[in-house]
Parts: sequence; structure tokens; C-alpha cells
Amino acid sequence: MSAPVEFILLIAGVLAVLTVASVAAAMLKRRSPEPDPVIENLIARTKAWWAMVACLSVAMLFGRAGAVLLFAVLSFAAMREFLTLTAKSRADHYALAAAFFVVLPIQYYLIWVGWYGLYSIFIPVYAFLFLPIISALRGETENFLTRVSETQWGLMICVFAASHVPALLTLQIEGFEGKSILLIAFLVVVVQGSDVLQYVFGKLFGKHKIAPVLSPSKTWEGFLGGIGSASLLGGCLWWMTPFTFWQALLVSLVITIMGFFGGLVMSAIKRDKGVKDWGHLIAGHGGFIDRLDSVVFSAPIFFHVVRYFWITG
Repeated sequence: MSAPVEFILLIAGVLAVLTVASVAAAMLKRRSPEPDPVIENLIARTKAWWAMVACLSVAMLFGRAGAVLLFAVLSFAAMREFLTLTAKSRADHYALAAAFFVVLPIQYYLIWVGWYGLYSIFIPVYAFLFLPIISALRGETENFLTRVSETQWGLMICVFAASHVPALLTLQIEGFEGKSILLIAFLVVVVQGSDVLQYVFGKLFGKHKIAPVLSPSKTWEGFLGGIGSASLLGGCLWWMTPFTFWQALLVSLVITIMGFFGGLVMSAIKRDKGVKDWGHLIAGHGGFIDRLDSVVFSAPIFFHVVRYFWITG
């Protein structure tokens, strides 16, 4: 196993930030005379981040194999959360089995072998066409369109979009050989950093809500402060990418905005289903989709921006 020096430096920086956050949270809890929900939430989120950073770091150290396996598992767990809340009938059992045990593994196998011409269309073309056929052959027509489209949307978000994160490892950028893993680290740190910074700016200065019905906690102050500071963070991380400072800042602006809208879209789906979180497996963070929503919306855009502008030949 080996990892670029830049990756080691980044992980060291992230761990330093988490250490400071953990110490600060412990001090705030000690000084608080009685339980404070905000402090308890901060402690839960910090503990969850320790676990998530550890899992991501270990997976990244194994290169493409670790990244593909990690995101395949995350896709399986996320799709399970998503489809648990959707309308289904006995007629969909075979189609669901095919989605989990045929489509998902094939998509990640195609990522593993780097077959761009197929993994870029396999789900939105072939899976979208053939899975409804499986359900239709069972003869159950009640809520057919709703059932089929919800399964397709689950595949699009939880598998197709998420698979573009490890797909970054298939990009061969001149002068950046053997360092594609840093693109994953850049994407995750900037987009997740944006989520955290939007939360912080919103708590400190938030007054004007963006979409009160969809996500009451999102404010214009949080959005502008979080997006702006995360874009600057991305610019400062140019040294670990094939980008210049201004290119890194602009790319960061694009992916953080996409991450924000991803959160809004998934919030709209949750409100439609009458739930607050997709799950409760990650203390302080809800379910897997609650952590992946911003990343999966930004990953395909990031992948294709890099592929279009930085791949020569």
C-alpha cells in the first residue's frame, strides 16, 4: 500500500481539525451547567466524523480497490434506505433483486475496469429500460409508474451518481499520474466542508431562510458564507490537484453549489415521504444518504468537468 504525500498531509490536517473540534466540544460540555442540544449535536457529529474519516482513509490507502469497494457498500446501504421509503408491491421483488444484486455490482465492476463508454450509460439507459420490463411482466399495474420511477431514481442517486466518486481514479491526467486518489479527497473535503461551514454560518448569522418548507435550517447567510469559504478552501488545496489556485476555486464553487442543491432535492423527497432523516445508523448525521446527498450530486459534475478540461488526447 502507498499513498501520495499530499494525501497524507491532507489527512493529517483533517485529523488536526477534528482534534480541535473534539477538545472544544468537550470544554463546552464541561462548562454547560445542564445538557445543551446544540453541544450534544456537535459532540455526536464530531464522533461520527472521526469514524467516517477513518473508514475513508483506510479505503483510500488501498487505491482503486478500496475506493470501489467502499462506495459499492455505501451505494448498497444508501439504496436500501431510499427504497425502504418508496411504494413497492410483490410484483417488484425480482426487479429490486436485479437492482441490488445485478445492476449495482455491474456498475462498480465497470468502474473497476475503467470502461467509461459503458459505465457512463449502463444505468440511465440499460437498467432504466429493462427493470420496468421485469416489473411489467408480473402483471401488477397499480401505482406502476410510481413504483418504477422511484426504483430508477434510487439507482440514479445511490448508485450511478455515487459511482462517479471512485470513477475519478480512472482518469489519466498528464503530469498527475498515480495521484488520482487526491481528486476523491479534494471532492469529499470541499463538498463536506461546505456542508459544515454552511451549518456554522447559518447558526451564527442565519436570518433569511432560503426554502423554509424544504429545509428550515438553510439560510442565505449560511449558503453564502459556507459556499464562499468552502470555495476558498478548495482554492487553497490547489497543491494537491492538477488545478491552479483559481481553477481549484472555480471548480470548488461549482461542486459546492451542486452539493447544496443536492441537499435541497433530497430534503424535498424526505418531506414528501414524511421523514426527517433517511436513517439513524450514523449518530448525529442520520442515515447514509444524509451524508452522501451533497457528494452524489456534485460527483458526476466534478468527474465530467475534470475529464473534459484536463484529459488530453
